[in-house]
Amino acid sequence: MIHIENRQKNLRLKTQALEKVAGRILSALGCPDAEISVVIVDDEEIRSLNRDYLGRDRATNVISFAMQEGEGAGLNPEVLGDVVISAETADRHAREAELPFESELYFLLLHGTLHLLGFDHERGSAEEARRMEAKEEEVFDLIREEFLPA
Repeated sequence: MIHIENRQKNLRLKTQALEKVAGRILSALGCPDAEISVVIVDDEEIRSLNRDYLGRDRATNVISFAMQEGEGAGLNPEVLGDVVISAETADRHAREAELPFESELYFLLLHGTLHLLGFDHERGSAEEARRMEAKEEEVFDLIREEFLPA
């Protein structure tokens, strides 16, 4: 099950497309029956989450809250957790890179989902970061091919 919640009002979202992309990401990562929640917020809300949960008082692009880590991990292995994406930051990064907003949004969804599955480019080794980057490239190629017009 995939739950999409749009809490921001500044950018138009195609939530059905986002849900399809999430499903494709989960399938490509070998967990088609997994459950995730995707929450799209503004910079103010993601800054608050970043500050309260990670001790970083700034907006960021994506934060993942994994249900398979810490106390209670493994109670329901199909529930991966939450991916929270700032639409404003995604839009800003997309414009800077001269890419469509959806491209950045889908990439951040993939990135956050990989974090839910235990990939870690920040706290892990350089090898773990390379593995995550390789998996991002592999799966994002599929997303690009299926969901982003040429």
